[in-house]
Amino acid sequence: MVVGICIGETSLTEVTFISDKMPKVGEYVTIEYDGKKVLGMIENLIRGNDSLNVDINDFNAIQKISRIGAEDNYIKGRVKILGDVNDNLKLPRTPVLPGTEIHLADGEILDKIFNVKNPIKLGCLVNQSDVDVNVEANPILSRHLAILAMTGAGKSNTVAVLIDQLLGYNVPIFVFDMHGEYKDAEFPNGNVNVIMPKINPHYMNFYEIKKLVNIGANSFIQERHFRRAFKQAEKNISDGIAQTNNFLQIMYDILDKDSHVEGSDKQIVDVMNKIDDAMERYSNLFDKNIGNILSNVKRGYVNVLDLSQVDESVASVLVSHILRNALKRSKDAAHTGDKKDLIDNSVFFILEEAHILAPNKRESDSKRWIQRVAREGRKFGLGLCLVSQSPKTVDHDALSQMNNMIILRLVEPEDQRHVQSASESLSQDLINQLPSLNVGEAIVLGLMSKIPTLVKIDMFKGRRHGDDMDLISYFKELGEDSDYNDETVDMGYDY
Repeated sequence: MVVGICIGETSLTEVTFISDKMPKVGEYVTIEYDGKKVLGMIENLIRGNDSLNVDINDFNAIQKISRIGAEDNYIKGRVKILGDVNDNLKLPRTPVLPGTEIHLADGEILDKIFNVKNPIKLGCLVNQSDVDVNVEANPILSRHLAILAMTGAGKSNTVAVLIDQLLGYNVPIFVFDMHGEYKDAEFPNGNVNVIMPKINPHYMNFYEIKKLVNIGANSFIQERHFRRAFKQAEKNISDGIAQTNNFLQIMYDILDKDSHVEGSDKQIVDVMNKIDDAMERYSNLFDKNIGNILSNVKRGYVNVLDLSQVDESVASVLVSHILRNALKRSKDAAHTGDKKDLIDNSVFFILEEAHILAPNKRESDSKRWIQRVAREGRKFGLGLCLVSQSPKTVDHDALSQMNNMIILRLVEPEDQRHVQSASESLSQDLINQLPSLNVGEAIVLGLMSKIPTLVKIDMFKGRRHGDDMDLISYFKELGEDSDYNDETVDMGYDY
């Protein structure tokens, strides 16, 4: 089917066309010239009428022209050149000849495009529901992924579909679950392994605990006292001397004993006060009776670290601790030269609420280690998926390391600009389509897909939490309960 005819000046990357029928943005087309069959994607469309131009200000004149000037209507669009169908989608070296016809790409060509070695089925084409969209699994694990969308656009469903597909390959998935969405979820291709948010201090290094206690970089005397107490606490635990699970309490008791020695340094008390403050903030974080968190990761499971009951500071500590240990463990495995050992230590991390854990304009330990894994993880079998409904507040450096993106509806211009600046594959025309995407529709691009794609994401077939609460139905049911209506609700106001 002829979609249109190339007009004006053409280039190696895009052509403008005129049409007598309305195609759809996101549709794939083919252009044959110079012995090549080139695939393209319609990224922009406009309708116009030469007789009804914006310089006419007379309403009656416009009304008369509109009755007789329908023949002057035109449809103009722009096609992004994606590559030669018969040459592994390599970009052509010569531009299209103006006057060349543009045809709608047939299903056989598209099936070939989306036929990949290790398929992850995300859904179907928005404009052709009979064409399944499969992306390649390996680049997702090795080159990282970002899933970005405004609230309510279908982000959680997309994450669940991705997780279930990866479970089909027996991939060890580790989810930092900020809202408890996955701890009770059910996946057709695998099970959930819930991991409690606890750390054995034996697996924390000095600098992690120093950061918790807020010993400043220039507080040299306090650091000396703190380091001495840290080493003694480690020894007391290993010797079985310590009588408490609270590592910070052991350090506090050691310093408390020192502070009663005549002529002791007064800064010991300052360190004790900081430890006391940290114990209050992180009272439920430490447990010396558990192993390394990563030793609890099960292959072929969704390993969920439930962070729904901890505050952001504790979540940051846990994320940085786990990512640091994962990177160290994988590097050690790589240096042994044992490929099996490296694979056994591979993990795919999914970070919900990435804008909290890797904020754009604020430093945090979790952000630093997210950046490290984003830069280095692919060499050592560590994959990363950043998920956020506020892309503009996600760290730009981390986001730019995500070589694959699934972008659902985004309306805020600042969100759009931030994402575009982090992705060289996202054109302005595609950015302009983001506000018009329906729920569950997404732009998929990056190394996992041979071409940019407009996808209707499949509905997740398992069970998960995270949907909006149906408060109206809840209150309606309560209103029909006569016993409830007789009760007075105390809202806590004191007049």
